[in-house]
Amino acid sequence: IAHRLCCLSLQEVGPTMVGDEHSDPSLMRYLGATKRNMLGNHFWEYYVDDAPRIVLNKLERYGYRVVSMTGVGQTLVWCLHKE
Repeated sequence: IAHRLCCLSLQEVGPTMVGDEHSDPSLMRYLGATKRNMLGNHFWEYYVDDAPRIVLNKLERYGYRVVSMTGVGQTLVWCLHKE
């Protein structure tokens, strides 16, 4: 199953979290993502400085489509699927 989780804090300009430490490296390069570890976390995440609409457009061109979207606190979360 090819699902992708894309989320961001409630800012329209980014940064946008686009993956975790197990994400496809070639997709992360395509998105221009940087791998980072936030203080206190025991895991790594990939981020881009782009606004979510730019990330979602790039993912659509890569073959993903939005399946669902929700808000969690002050974070917006999109679930995408690649056929």
